Amino acid sequence: MPIIASATGPLDTAALGVTLMHEHVIVRSAGMYENWPHLFDRAEALSRAVDTLVEARAHGIATIVDLTTTDLGRDVAFVAEVAQRSGMQVIVATGMWWRPPQWFDRAPVEAVTELFVRDLTDGIAGTGIRAGIIKVATDEPGITRPIETILRAAARAHRVTGAPISTHAHAGLRRGLEQQAIFREEGVDLSRVIIGHSGDTEDTRYLKALTAAGSYIGMDRFGLDGLLDTPRRVATIARLCADGLAGTMVLSHDTNCHSDFPAMRARFPNWRFTHIPDDVLPQLRQAGVSQEQIDQMLVHTPRAIFERQDVY
Repeated sequence: MPIIASATGPLDTAALGVTLMHEHVIVRSAGMYENWPHLFDRAEALSRAVDTLVEARAHGIATIVDLTTTDLGRDVAFVAEVAQRSGMQVIVATGMWWRPPQWFDRAPVEAVTELFVRDLTDGIAGTGIRAGIIKVATDEPGITRPIETILRAAARAHRVTGAPISTHAHAGLRRGLEQQAIFREEGVDLSRVIIGHSGDTEDTRYLKALTAAGSYIGMDRFGLDGLLDTPRRVATIARLCADGLAGTMVLSHDTNCHSDFPAMRARFPNWRFTHIPDDVLPQLRQAGVSQEQIDQMLVHTPRAIFERQDVY
């Protein structure tokens, strides 16, 4: 099987197992703790993160894809230590969320592309830890100038390295279609793209349009019940599975082990790494989703995404 990069070194895709495709180990306010380190108790955060991922492993999760970018406080050295101590396999990302630093306001596409390629081929921030996926985002503000630059740079970095692209897309505003349009212009094979946060909507016409264009869809915010509760997310997946689309979906929570917003966990108690194995899978089975379809979404499709490292 192909070998891909992970936080703790080369990883055989045959060993991926049950994989959550859109998660985070640590999310922080970029730049804050470099300047005011007393605000961050690293030892406490590390201990909590290790315990969280040990628990996730005990519930059958073998791999998480950490889509934390620099504007979300990416710290791959922290992630690597958590992965090493917990035994969780973690694939980290390059790219950018939808709140990029001001540097991106005027940066040319070529310069941004070089940054992403560097993370994928040389390693991140001198750690030698290589990204295995490219993350980009389009939220409510839409495709602003810096966001367009980032999307095009992600497409070009993908074409150079073969790394897949995973997105954050505002589902209610159908931002995934706009992302696909730019990727198509840049010559990306849309079957190498996961349009994230697609599970935030019950609009199956939108979801089927994304899959008809070739992309996977991330049903990846289980536990964020304020956006859409679990029964409605489950029902949408069950409808798509009944239509033969299980192979187009991947599952996740978009949760984290530590963040600057601990109140979110109190507000959404199901927003945890064990929600899918403990609660969601039984509901999917009850809704008529077969074990074969569940394995497709959690094991076979994630592995297929990483096994295709096409370089154009």
